[in-house]
Amino acid sequence: MMQPPRIKKVKAKDDRYLIVEFDNHVTKRYDVRPLLSREMFHLLKDPAFFRAAKVDTGGYAVYWNEDIDLSENELWTNGELAD
Repeated sequence: MMQPPRIKKVKAKDDRYLIVEFDNHVTKRYDVRPLLSREMFHLLKDPAFFRAAKVDTGGYAVYWNEDIDLSENELWTNGELAD
């Protein structure tokens, strides 16, 4: 199985989407809203907290704190190509 590309940048949009730029120059849009019903993602309902998304060292995930993150594989596989 091929490794997904690494994450270079992330921008959290107020409508609960992430715009994720990968190291292969592809940008994807990831809808976080389906995750908000899960207990572990409930903090992402707070707009200020959601906008604090960061890329971890190495580009393996987008994270908000030590408990909430999304892997590069999840974002690559389930994100939609951005315009």
